[in-house]
Parts: sequence; C-alpha cells; structure tokens
Amino acid sequence: MNPISRRDILAVGAAGGLLATTSAAMGQTSPQVPQPNRAPGFGGRDPGPRDLTRDRENPDVLNPPSTDQGTLPNLRFSFADAHTRQTDGGWTRQVTRREFGISTTLAGVEMRLNAGSIRELHWHKQAEWAYMLYGTARITAIDQDGNNFVDELGVGDLWYFPGGLPHSIQGLGPDGCEFLLVFDDGSFDEDDTFLITDWFKHIPQEVLGKNFGVSGDNFAHLPDPSQRYIFKSEVPGPLDPDKLMGARPVPQTFKHRLMAQDPIRTKGGTVRIADSTVFKASKTVAAALVEVEPGGMRELHWHPNVDEWQYYIDGQGRMGVFGSQGTARTFDYRAGDVGYVPFAMGHYIENTGNTPLRFLEMFRSSYFADLSLNQWMVLTPPQLLQAHFALDQTVMENLRKKKYPIVPA
Repeated sequence: MNPISRRDILAVGAAGGLLATTSAAMGQTSPQVPQPNRAPGFGGRDPGPRDLTRDRENPDVLNPPSTDQGTLPNLRFSFADAHTRQTDGGWTRQVTRREFGISTTLAGVEMRLNAGSIRELHWHKQAEWAYMLYGTARITAIDQDGNNFVDELGVGDLWYFPGGLPHSIQGLGPDGCEFLLVFDDGSFDEDDTFLITDWFKHIPQEVLGKNFGVSGDNFAHLPDPSQRYIFKSEVPGPLDPDKLMGARPVPQTFKHRLMAQDPIRTKGGTVRIADSTVFKASKTVAAALVEVEPGGMRELHWHPNVDEWQYYIDGQGRMGVFGSQGTARTFDYRAGDVGYVPFAMGHYIENTGNTPLRFLEMFRSSYFADLSLNQWMVLTPPQLLQAHFALDQTVMENLRKKKYPIVPA
C-alpha cells in the first residue's frame, strides 16, 4: 500500500472512531436516550455497552413501573428473533418451547407461501389452528372416514385440523399468503412432521408397487424430500374442479370466517371469540381476536382454565402480569411478538401507541373463559368489599355487573 493511501485511510479511521466515541458520549447524556432511572434517586445512567433499539422497544423492562416486584419469567419473545428457514417456495419460522421456555402449552409458526407454492401433503401428531394474516390460500384435508375438505381462505379466516389428519396448504394469486399456525403442544417442532415424500423415500419400491397395484418401477424416480416441504408450483385453477366428484364433505368444516362474526363492542374496542361453540371443529384451541383503540385497555382479568398464548398483529402495547406472592412484571409488545400468561395469573394489556392494537389470545382448550376483576368486585357483597378496601363511593358506583372486556382511554 502506498504511503498516501495508507495515511488517508488511517486519518479517516481515526476521525470515524473519534466521531463514534463523541456520538456515544453525547447520546448517553441526551434526553432522547432512555436510561434505567425511573425517577430521581432511582436507578442510574447506563454508559454502555447497550442495545438502544431494544431499550427503546422495551421501556417497561428498562424502567418498570414502581408496582413491578420480584421475578417472573420472561413473557415475551419475538418472531424476529426466530430462525427463518427459506426455500424456493417461501419461508417459515417458529416459536416453540425451545425458543420461549415458558410456552409449554402452545407453539406458533409463521409461514409464507409465494403464489402457487405448496406446503406439501403432510400430517402431525398435534392439532393445527391457523389465522390468515395476508393474501389467500387453498387448503385440503381428509378425515378418517374418507370425507373430503377443500376450501379457500382470506385475511382473518381460520382453519383447524385435528391431530393426525393429512392436509396441505397452497398460496394463491396474486401474491400468495402468510399465516400464523398454532399447535396444541409447546414442544411442537416444524421438522417433526410426517411428510408424504419422506415416507415414499423410506418404502421399498416393490412395497409401493404392491400397495398401489402397479409395478414398483413406477416409483424409481421420486423427488427427494429436500426438494419439497415448501416448494414452487403453478397457481391452481378455480376451486370447483378441485372439489372431487362423488367425495363426501367433512361433517364439520375445518374453516371459520372470524371476521364475519358480530364482535363484542365497547367504547374501547372489539373482541371476537372463536371456540368450539362457534367453530365446531376446533376442539383443542380456543381464541379471541382483540382490537384496542389508542389509550384503551384489555381490562384487568384472568383465565380460570389454562395458560394464554398471544400473537400481536398490529400496533404496540404493554402487558402487566400479577403472579401472586407479591410478584408482578410489565412487558412491551409490538407486531410479530408472542406473549404468554401462565395459568390463572392476573393481567391487563394496554394500547400504548397511536393506532389500534390488534392481537390474538389463544388457549389449549375447547372453550374461552375469563374472569373480570370489575365483575367480581361488583358481585361481591358491598360490605365485604369495603372491609378490604374502604373504597370511595364513586368507585363503588362505577363497578359494572356486565363484563366489559375493553375499557376506553
């Protein structure tokens, strides 16, 4: 390297290092940089190293409310931190108990299928519940009685396949689809599925021939399973030809149009509940789609039957969780995050942004159930309640006998 170019490079490097150091020092004293000091006399400055992006995304972790106390497990994980498996037909990533240790009852998968691309014919031990996030898809399945199911879904639609039933998913035009899959076992793994091409590969050709009543030579050139899983294909034609002539439909549809339901409406937002009372096929996963207006809040409540698994679709919010024994923690969430509330823990979810907050609550259960703190208090004899709190009469008069799942700002 000639002396001039080397000297130039060293000068630029030194200037860059000085600028970075100066910027860091200025940044640490700038009011725009969050610091772990909730109020004067609490906490202190963090000179680094630190991840400012994370700190800004998690203000209630960096500076928890003074009501937080003790230690609860981490109740937040982002799909953005999950490994993304890419193929020529799309991509997939998962959040299971391996990634998110507290998530013992349910696991989730985000999947993208390009137009025409297929998630190959397969089945798994776990039941599969799904919410369409983007685009359109065609799904197929059969049941143990030889009944057939083929249908198309759009944004906001659900599907459910019981464990063990074979099925497929295909992205349609113009731009394929993206969806959330939820499985009724936190230890589920996308790689632990029964793939049709993988099974064919591990069956002797003569056995295949005998099974299908043809020569085994017909199976000499099967595709390798590595070429399938999620793979490119042509966008299929109209739906009607795919509905097989003479095939009996499944007795309970595997599809549910969640957005066609009349929601529970309050001044603060809406709730749509989909469990086995309205989506008959969904025997092991119950869900609610919650929309909270800016400043509104999913009321203080808890679930008396199972853990809660959450998926955040739009907006940003924070959840405060009460874990008994005086423990409480607050977490911040945004689109693509997963939240979790262990069985019976009290909690609320507040919209902290300036756009609607939308998220899914999911449960490994056939039915949805929650208990409202407000409703419990109003349905308790007033004298007994007052013996606990000595509440102002204004509070007593504002207690509601009717459950009000979303409260306004």
